[in-house]
Amino acid sequence: MSNLTATSSAPSAPPAADRGARRPRLSGMIWLVWRQHRAGFWTLLALAALAVAWMLYQRAGLLDHLAAKGWPASGPDTWMEGISPYSTELLKAGYGLGFVPVLLGVFLGAPLLAGDLESGTAKLVTTQAARPARWLAAKIGISALVVVVCTVTLSFAFGRWWAPVSRQGAVLDWTSGQAFDNTGPVPVALALFTVIGGVAIGLLLRRTLIAMVVTFFFAVAVQLVWSASRLDLGHVSRITTDTGVDVGPPNLPASAHQVDMSYVTGSGDTLGWSTCVHAGPEKAVAACQQQKGIVGWALDYLPISQMSGMQWLGASILFALTAAVTAFVFLWGRKRVA
Repeated sequence: MSNLTATSSAPSAPPAADRGARRPRLSGMIWLVWRQHRAGFWTLLALAALAVAWMLYQRAGLLDHLAAKGWPASGPDTWMEGISPYSTELLKAGYGLGFVPVLLGVFLGAPLLAGDLESGTAKLVTTQAARPARWLAAKIGISALVVVVCTVTLSFAFGRWWAPVSRQGAVLDWTSGQAFDNTGPVPVALALFTVIGGVAIGLLLRRTLIAMVVTFFFAVAVQLVWSASRLDLGHVSRITTDTGVDVGPPNLPASAHQVDMSYVTGSGDTLGWSTCVHAGPEKAVAACQQQKGIVGWALDYLPISQMSGMQWLGASILFALTAAVTAFVFLWGRKRVA
């Protein structure tokens, strides 16, 4: 009887569903990696949210200004009046966002593996909790997901802000880094490549501080190479005239970016615009042009309609490079991470 009473008075075990409900949503290696880096991840997400909120607020101010000037019914000459304060904020934001890939590579990518390799945490985890490949997949996968979420939202917000004045080069030229590199897929691709590059550097050097310094120079080099080759992603169009040079060069399509200007000869060849400049007086210059058979102008340009295609082409190249570096990290790290 006493045993029966003791048994009936003892607290019953909670149902299995209740026990499962109290477990963290993430489990295993994913939960471990998130918990290890949660402060940094939440900081990135919070900063991205604040930046997006600020850009949407600035966009609302820009739209109010444009609406007061009769946009979009009125012409650009009307609603561009007094736009300088708004274009200045847009330009500042573009410059600031340009540093995001560099900062992510230095402060997220470089220490991601180097910190654990330097402290010995990697050896502890991979020998007791999981295989190296699984640990690398969790580390890189979660970090890449956070980077994608942050950069996609930033790209969307900046693109929405710039869109009403995107065809006005006086506000922000679409071929500039402030516009081209901060909209569409480009910021995502640049950030991922820089971060994964930092991860690879940290894996090779195995020292956090040194890896961060090297990653900084790597990120700067990526930005410089990208800036130098950005316009090469487009297909250059050309406008020519044959009515002489006195009437001046032809007008470019709206929002087009001029790449080059030259003279056209009767045979269809092109000569540099400085041809005959040093011939002497005006009559001598005209005689020189006639002697060389110059009949008009040639303007090479990139239309704004190519912007999206150029962005996706460049982003595809960066994504391919990112995949290659990621494969290297897994192949190298599976045997040398511990």
